[in-house]
Amino acid sequence: MPALLLTNARLAGRPDRVDVLLDGGRVAAVTPAGVPATVAVSALPEQVDVDGRTVVPGLWDAHTHLTQWAMVRQRLDVSAATSAAHAAALVRDRLDRAAPPPGGTPLVGYGFRWATWPDDPTAAVLDAVAGDVPVVLLSGDLHSAWASTAGLRFLGIAEHPTGLLREEEWMPASPRIVTVDDAVSDALVADAARAAAARGVVGVVDLEVADNLDAWRRRVAGGWDGLRVRAGVWEQHLDAVLAAGLRHGDPLGAPDGSDLVTQGPLKVISDGSLNTLTAFCFEEYAGVAGPDAHGILNIATDHLVPLMARAHAAGLRCAIHAIGDRANALALDAFEASGARGSVEHAQLLRPDDVARFAALGVTASVQPEHAMDDRDVTEQLWPGRDGRAFPLAELRAAGVTLALGSDAPVAPLDPWVAIASAVTRSRDGREPWHPEQRIDVRSALEASVDGRPLDLAVGGPADLAVLDVDPLALPASSTASHDDPALHDDPALHDDPVALADALRGTAVAGTLVAGRWTHHAL
Repeated sequence: MPALLLTNARLAGRPDRVDVLLDGGRVAAVTPAGVPATVAVSALPEQVDVDGRTVVPGLWDAHTHLTQWAMVRQRLDVSAATSAAHAAALVRDRLDRAAPPPGGTPLVGYGFRWATWPDDPTAAVLDAVAGDVPVVLLSGDLHSAWASTAGLRFLGIAEHPTGLLREEEWMPASPRIVTVDDAVSDALVADAARAAAARGVVGVVDLEVADNLDAWRRRVAGGWDGLRVRAGVWEQHLDAVLAAGLRHGDPLGAPDGSDLVTQGPLKVISDGSLNTLTAFCFEEYAGVAGPDAHGILNIATDHLVPLMARAHAAGLRCAIHAIGDRANALALDAFEASGARGSVEHAQLLRPDDVARFAALGVTASVQPEHAMDDRDVTEQLWPGRDGRAFPLAELRAAGVTLALGSDAPVAPLDPWVAIASAVTRSRDGREPWHPEQRIDVRSALEASVDGRPLDLAVGGPADLAVLDVDPLALPASSTASHDDPALHDDPALHDDPVALADALRGTAVAGTLVAGRWTHHAL
């Protein structure tokens, strides 16, 4: 990779200008602007004047389902639906505006959240607007699907009492919807990677429910040159990863020896989700009775512990999905019993004692702050009296727990500035902050989004960088202001206006993104 010199840059939170020299895929030097670096370089560097823009480590999304996100970007968005009738009207509008999918393939939508709807999502509701056109809508958390009668037939389900498929009903049928031809999948993923790069993203943890070793080796062999990817592995594919002798961080065999795609963690889903009433909790859901009133545990501890121990012994980290407070407690028990290292994914509802256990065990809280905005109303309805313990980012941070921000795309958009804005403000759509005592500051949120890299740029570290039009640590009042405007520096008014701050952070403009010193997005 040719050497590159970024001149007239700023580092986050610092007013002085610097030059950043990149060589061999690494940060070779950071010097005061105009002061030549004293290190040897492979060749005369190309110079790019970034004109006072802020250079930060490239951003990571710590939890994605990348193929699903790539596919969802092409699908009908029904996330705004406030009722089953509203969702059906969105389906009807789509069918009125465009021809139905060809060859009996379904119209697929995504994003519905039905737990607080006044009416029930049934096949009959969709039948009334779609007729014989197969319709399958995926829930916002991907733990359920809602199908018309023709959609059920497409999924191979002859009869169903409602048309709402939850958890284990849905998972066996999901491959009919969530898989596509490899060539199509790979093209969609490449396009999604380009869109992510435009938001400053240099890497993702891909926890796609698939044979990720096979999928990513195929993409690497085809010349993958997009984001960095840590490819997770599910239990059903663990033997193949262990047989290959792959440990955490090992490259997945690029012909040119690059390490863009590496082995990621073992992913296990221990419970369900809030919106499907299946997150496993100590207390019952409000208004719910019966054997599943506390939610559902998907994997018994006596199976989880040896599974995690096996992965740990082989050099893999573990990523354990846990949303309910009881599931989180059991996940921490399993980390302690197995000796495994890694993360709890979501950590949505926690008891105070378990916040401290995260820190004591060195377990990362891999969290998706935008989910707090999606779930704030349903949390208050289904977990009354517990909502102050939901998404406790400030408590986790204060306890010394390592935070890693992500999206769970396609559950939320693959855009780190969305996650940062929600973590910092607990506000969206002009609403007042929800449990503002759990907000974290911008620096903490940014640090939790750069894969552990120092914001000052470590010499010798990877040349994975984002060039921003504004300094996020300056709390700009407007994302449209000039990047060199002195008014961008800390505006105290924004501390008292979380709505404006949320809008400013969500609108952060990215002028360029580099992976290993190579431009993956360039808008300078």
